[in-house]
Amino acid sequence: MTLTAGIDVGTGVVKAAIFRVEGDREEWLSKCNLRIRSRDPMQLAREAFDQALADAVVKEEDIDYVATTGEGEAIPFHTGHFYSMTSHARGARFLNPATRAILDSGALHGRAMITDDKGKVINYKMTSQCASGSGQFLENIARYLGIAQDEIGALSVMGDDPEEVSSICAVLAETDVINMVSRGITAPNILKGIHLSMASRLARLLKSIGVKGDVIMMTGGMGLDEGLCQALRESLAKMKGMEDSQVVNHVDSIYAGAIGAALWGAFRHRKLAASGQLLKAS
Repeated sequence: MTLTAGIDVGTGVVKAAIFRVEGDREEWLSKCNLRIRSRDPMQLAREAFDQALADAVVKEEDIDYVATTGEGEAIPFHTGHFYSMTSHARGARFLNPATRAILDSGALHGRAMITDDKGKVINYKMTSQCASGSGQFLENIARYLGIAQDEIGALSVMGDDPEEVSSICAVLAETDVINMVSRGITAPNILKGIHLSMASRLARLLKSIGVKGDVIMMTGGMGLDEGLCQALRESLAKMKGMEDSQVVNHVDSIYAGAIGAALWGAFRHRKLAASGQLLKAS
């Protein structure tokens, strides 16, 4: 039996997960996520880890492997680090075993991945960091419109006459939105238009890496944005060869990276144990 922790330090949120792995049985014991909001990510990683330990009712010394991903390599108490795409792919397949493609949409970028039958990432592509198709851009627009972040998705799906944002530059796109407001475009139609603009870019990413009629799991900070999910379904339905793709998410989509890190940590710990190189988190 192996106890592992996965800690995913993203641009906007730190996530932690604790797992108990015994043979093929993978039991998720606890989770915690903390928004960074200009705070020290390393300190938040410690707090998230401590909270996850408390919720799992285990002690830090009982953890066999602390695996980090994202920007978590600098966490002083980690045992090992895993590449973010590898972690998200593993976590997405844990949440939905039918997953073959993963779309990780976070605060600064979107990233599309496709896996083989064993869950290994075989191709990927990501958006530009300065593009308007990011969670941070959408959060800024919501703030300008006076809308809470958790209202974005619900309002977007209400849009009936959306106007897409034409620019891929976040600054110019914000100017587009200001002009829409001045012309009386409603908030649902503005948000729907932004989501459609984002979705069209993400759909092209998916097609470029070979996704065809696959189950696509949405992960990351925008994984539960139903407005973006719906816009992506609409975009794929209009794209030749992509019509049968299925866009799904999960209530715990935001934890995909932390889950994957924890499970890869358990795998590595077993390998180390088999070779007589047992490691403990310090």
